[in-house]
Amino acid sequence: MEKSIAMFLVSLLCLASCVNEEEMSDTADGNFEALWKIIDEQYCFFDYKQQEYGLDWNAVHAKYKVRIDERMSSRELFEVMTDMLGELRDGHVNLSSAADLGRYWEWKDNYPTNFSDTLERKYLGRDYKIASGLKYTTLDDNIGYVRYESFTSAIGEGNLDEVLYDLMPCRGLIIDIRSNGGGDLTYAERLAARFVHEPTLVGFMQHKTGPGHSDFSPMEEQILVPSSNIRWHKPVCVLTNRGVFSAANEFVKYMKVLPNVSIVGDRTGGGSGMPMSSSLPNGWTVRFSACPMYDAQGRQTEFGIDPDYNIAITDTDFLRGIDTIIEYARTLLAQ
Repeated sequence: MEKSIAMFLVSLLCLASCVNEEEMSDTADGNFEALWKIIDEQYCFFDYKQQEYGLDWNAVHAKYKVRIDERMSSRELFEVMTDMLGELRDGHVNLSSAADLGRYWEWKDNYPTNFSDTLERKYLGRDYKIASGLKYTTLDDNIGYVRYESFTSAIGEGNLDEVLYDLMPCRGLIIDIRSNGGGDLTYAERLAARFVHEPTLVGFMQHKTGPGHSDFSPMEEQILVPSSNIRWHKPVCVLTNRGVFSAANEFVKYMKVLPNVSIVGDRTGGGSGMPMSSSLPNGWTVRFSACPMYDAQGRQTEFGIDPDYNIAITDTDFLRGIDTIIEYARTLLAQ
């Protein structure tokens, strides 16, 4: 699988090297046109988002072009271009300058959090263990609990061996990735490989092959290969909320196809496009989704993945110091 992803990255880098063949001037209009063109030729979800909510990138150009004025300040230009990128409704799309980072966060901000640091501390207690990016403990009903806050935090094979060996007496395992905004896809694959016992189809990938909105390579399979180290055979619950994004969203996609795994919580935030970056004439950087990834049925996960059990933290439970989602998972695993 890593080889497959590496091949896609090489293809994307080759494509990115052609972005600036047509030089744009370092003016307000030149930077605006350069940004629109980069997205027009390399963004990967135009067809899908046109279908979902009627996105028309040409109409977006016309809408924001009238706001461009050569007398505007760089901050005003940045605001206009960030607003334009917001039309994509994509958390992977960012405009970066020395002064600011343009971003779209409505994919999570418009939804309940369904996670509490206060409750997390209560369930972990004081004597939990830390193995690199993993916090873990055994709950009082002999359920293992692992908290992974971000896939930007490295986990090695040795870390996973020690965690799973320590939790081996447990009758079930909770993996809590709520509010995990993603990071390195390698760590998502490394963790998921501990729960699969034969090569398993977990999804598909494509990459852009030309400037047209529908120019893509054929679907290529994503195969998750079992780890050669310690693997977990007992039931698992993966806890999710809207803050689960990017590599964390991919991890949920991998785990959802496994027979002994249940996804519990809220719909994930999505972010299924592998991001790439390019530069504007004035030196600003734009990041965008360039390589679409799909689930094992070939469906889009850009706007999130539904849980097997849609559970929210209730106000009553929160006031009592209870995490409704964790408790529901414990009930499932006890059965």
